Amino acid sequence: MDATVIIVIVAVVLLIAVIAVLSARRRRDRQAEEARYRATETRDLANVSRIDADLQAAEADERAARAERERLAAEKQRLDAERQRSEADGLLAEADEIDPDVDHTADPDVEADADHRS
Repeated sequence: MDATVIIVIVAVVLLIAVIAVLSARRRRDRQAEEARYRATETRDLANVSRIDADLQAAEADERAARAERERLAAEKQRLDAERQRSEADGLLAEADEIDPDVDHTADPDVEADADHRS
C-alpha cells in the first residue's frame, strides 16, 4: 500500500505539473495573441496617421504652388502696368513733340506736368 500511495502521489504531482505547464503555455500564447492584436492596431493607427500626414503635405504643397502662381501673376501684372505706363509716357512725349503750343525750351518735367493737367 505504501508503494501504491507513493505512485498515486507522484502521479498527482506529475498531473499538477503537466496542468501547470499547459496552463502557463496557454497563458503565454494568449498574451502573445493579445500583443499581436495590439501591434496590428498600432500599425493601423500609424498607417492612418501617415496617410493624414501625406494628405497635409500634399495640401501644403498645393497651397505653396497656388501662392507661387499668384506671386507670378502679380509680378506679370506689375510688369504689364509698367509697360503700359511707359507706353503712355511715350505717347505723351510724342504728343508734346507734335503740339506746336508746347514750349520745348522749358524744363520738360515741369512743362509736361502742367500740359497734361489741362
